[in-house]
Amino acid sequence: MRNALSRSSTPNNYKSIHDGMRSSSCNETGHNVDQDSYLVKQQGHPFSDNSKHHKCRNMFCQSSKLTINTYKSMDIGEKAYNCYYYGKVVNQSSKLIQQQIIQSKRKHCKCHTCGKVFSNSPNRSRHRKVHTGRKQFKCTACGQTFNQSSYLTEHLGMHAGERPYKCTACGKAFKRSSDLTEHQRVHTGERPYKCASCGKAFKQSSALTEHQRIHTGERPYKCTACGKTFKRSSTLTQHHRIHTGERLYKCTACGKAFKRSSTLTEHHRIHTRERPYKCTDCGKAFINYLFLTRHKRIHSGERPYKCPECDKAFIYYSLLTLHQRIHTGERPYKCTACGKAFIRYYFLTRHQRIHTGERPYECTACGKAFKQSSDLTQHQRIHTGERPYKCTECGKAFIRSYVLTRHLRIHTGERPYKCTACGKAFKEISTLTQHQRIHTGERPYKCTACDKAFKKSSDLTQHQRIHTRERPSKCTDCGKAFINYSLLTQHHRIHTGERPYKCTACGKAFSQSSGLSRHQRVHAAEKC
Repeated sequence: MRNALSRSSTPNNYKSIHDGMRSSSCNETGHNVDQDSYLVKQQGHPFSDNSKHHKCRNMFCQSSKLTINTYKSMDIGEKAYNCYYYGKVVNQSSKLIQQQIIQSKRKHCKCHTCGKVFSNSPNRSRHRKVHTGRKQFKCTACGQTFNQSSYLTEHLGMHAGERPYKCTACGKAFKRSSDLTEHQRVHTGERPYKCASCGKAFKQSSALTEHQRIHTGERPYKCTACGKTFKRSSTLTQHHRIHTGERLYKCTACGKAFKRSSTLTEHHRIHTRERPYKCTDCGKAFINYLFLTRHKRIHSGERPYKCPECDKAFIYYSLLTLHQRIHTGERPYKCTACGKAFIRYYFLTRHQRIHTGERPYECTACGKAFKQSSDLTQHQRIHTGERPYKCTECGKAFIRSYVLTRHLRIHTGERPYKCTACGKAFKEISTLTQHQRIHTGERPYKCTACDKAFKKSSDLTQHQRIHTRERPSKCTDCGKAFINYSLLTQHHRIHTGERPYKCTACGKAFSQSSGLSRHQRVHAAEKC
């Protein structure tokens, strides 16, 4: 009889170790003992062949399924107790019981809402705030609330300008260690998180989670004000500020306020001229990593985002979202001054400057001011002569990428934007919008000097130069000045002899597209 001790009551004793009850009996002797006292006696008892416990000397199987090791280990004084359920080995029974109590408590630190298990009760309590939405820690500076004190501490460092975590490769400093870790992947190129659907890799697990929603279509974050849904909670937070008008982050250099701290950081670089993200193919530098990623697609030709309606593909997802509004007709951003609605928020912001007259971006070379930073960047190329966007078909170079895109349609003949009123098709959506004003008679751009109204803001800008006599575009060959850059470009062709517009019927070339259009009517008349 090797298994000398049996459970006196199997079901009860199964749970007894967690209830604090520890009783066992010997089948041979009928000796009932509790676990601790029995172990103390056996440790002090020298076994002999005539001992009444001789037959149960090798193994004691107790009610809690604890096993005292073999006869040999008892002879040498080893007392190793093994927990059947958790596999933990300890050298004292009291320690084993203690360990089991800890493990038992851990089993109960479970979130009843989502099933997530935590190592201790405080961690579970913190987690529960995710479900309740409770945010008890409030920033006294801006009123923003947080569900953990550590998050508030990090946030306060934002107001203080504190950046304790510094990159050893480039010296850039960060508010959080996690931000530094992510940044270092810019230098190492490491992308440890890979999408199982398309193979695309990411630097952050959160970026992978967000990316996977492209495949699943999941948009779990919903705006309570307008019902719009989002893939990210941060995007929902930013979107809420459209309804509230809240702009927490203010530039100390110019006073401009922003909805996001990251936008403020990028804006600061306009003042500092910092462009930390550089393209390895062409050397062009950018304010943020996203712009660099987008730019790289010009070199690679990658267009990962495809429209399900018309199969048109885009370099980044936001362009696809905007494009889809052509199909749906959605214009979610409305001007409170005139009621005009826009596809994109930045179009609304730019439009509002017509009413306010604000031009925050000034050229250091000539003092000209602009409504948008991108307009200033493009304008500065007039002074530098830079034309970074080159046509692979004819070699012509352009100041702006969208002008290159528009130019490419000359070669392809593509006219993707069609008027629903008359069926006429256009190469650009802006040209379609302007064309539709022929049908509607709308002239939203009004001159404050003479009350004349225009269909296009550019026409109003040029018209205002009649009043101001401003001629900002000057020829470097002869000094002649013009109201706009397109007139200067046409004038340059007098000096260069360039005739880019060629008739397909007879081969005759012209310096202006209007000259080619007039000439083609000659051929049309001949056919009649």
